[in-house]
Amino acid sequence: MSGTTINTPAGTPFVEVTREFAATPAQLFRVMTDRELVSEWLGPRDLDATIEEYDVRTGGKYRYIHRDDSGEYAFRGVFHAVEQDKLIIQTFEWEGAPAEVCIEKMTLEPTENGVRLHQQSVFPSVEARDQSIEYGMESGINDSMDRLAELLAKES
Repeated sequence: MSGTTINTPAGTPFVEVTREFAATPAQLFRVMTDRELVSEWLGPRDLDATIEEYDVRTGGKYRYIHRDDSGEYAFRGVFHAVEQDKLIIQTFEWEGAPAEVCIEKMTLEPTENGVRLHQQSVFPSVEARDQSIEYGMESGINDSMDRLAELLAKES
């Protein structure tokens, strides 16, 4: 399964992700922001996720840890703007690369068949973006989007 489009233009610090889901914007927003549901879809399938904090509101924070046999990978950020069923703007930082903070804007747009999630990310440099790609960012995004679609199908 994957209807996810990932665009990483060479020589830029940008990443764009687009995926359409068979759900309403309200259903997608709920699954994306409900702390209990986030651990079921966020990240690669081969990692366990622990959500330590997930306060989705303007000014709220998040922190989660992915684990496998090799170790732990912690991520954190701040929600800068949240509009119910429409928009989330947040920072994203892997604690293994402190001060390499990415800014992410996610919009939810109703479509004829459901809702389109469009995520735009800006890394602090082209090198930081390219390093994320080398570490498997694209497979992690594809897994997350597929798991999100599966969870939405179960929740409907």
